[in-house]
Amino acid sequence: MAKKTTGKISPGTRIRVKPGISAPELPDVMIEGWTGVVAELSGPKASPKYIIEWDGETQDRMSPAYTAHCETQGLLASMACLSIDDFDAL
Repeated sequence: MAKKTTGKISPGTRIRVKPGISAPELPDVMIEGWTGVVAELSGPKASPKYIIEWDGETQDRMSPAYTAHCETQGLLASMACLSIDDFDAL
């Protein structure tokens, strides 16, 4: 069984979202290839969620529909909460 890399992923780690991953809050929006930085970890240490802050290039590529949806839901379009299986460290 392969080891998980959670110990190597910490705040400040640059990441890229894996192919086939959609936005947690808007499943119709694919976020594959989006890049950012781990801002913080949340939840149980054994299976944390990763709060990602999207970089400027990714924010510039966001669709107006995505940012509008985030605004109406009171979410920050500049951040997302992902699991370790959703991204790779750069």
